[in-house]
Amino acid sequence: MIITKPREWARIQENLAGIGARRVFLIGCGQCATVAHTGGEKEVAEMAVRLETEGVEVTGWTVAEVTCHLNGTKLECRKHQEAIDAADAVVVLACGAGVQTVADSIPKPVFPGLESLFLGTVIRNGIFEERCQTCGDCVLDKTAGICPVTTCPKGLLNGPCGGMWNGMCEVLTDRECTHVRIRRRLDEQNRAGKGTLAPKDFSTALKPGGVNIRGQGGGR
Repeated sequence: MIITKPREWARIQENLAGIGARRVFLIGCGQCATVAHTGGEKEVAEMAVRLETEGVEVTGWTVAEVTCHLNGTKLECRKHQEAIDAADAVVVLACGAGVQTVADSIPKPVFPGLESLFLGTVIRNGIFEERCQTCGDCVLDKTAGICPVTTCPKGLLNGPCGGMWNGMCEVLTDRECTHVRIRRRLDEQNRAGKGTLAPKDFSTALKPGGVNIRGQGGGR
């Protein structure tokens, strides 16, 4: 899931003041931002109260089922067309993809209410860890399901580095070295060592990415 955090309130105020917005519509996300407690119904309602307290009229709000789904978001916006039309701007409590999807769905100025941090794993409620860089050249099949590039603070594809000591990471000293974890898990699964991994093909991570499963191939 995409992990987000609230955007600095001063930046949101600056965005709205920059266009003289006095009426705002709010959109949250029923998926990632809801799980991260940054853009669900509770957080959207709280932002509405805060804006109203500061003299900004909230014409309405909604939490889209999946804000980054273009057709679904267009439909959700149509359901609230009157309230959106009455607003000077829309603030979106979702990841950057969700903000862009809303911006593609309506002609109003659209501003982010959150900052997108990383693609991560939910460790438990309220605790998240970055686990993937969406590089398009995955090596998890060779590293026992542990991404060395993302979970190693140095981003080392091969290791351990010379700073590892007693199995612990040199940078995050309270954490076990990623490459020690990989080798132990491979041993526990009676799998051959990964050997030395070849340099990653960074062309697979060129931006902007795109996939069309209806077309030929389906490459990035």
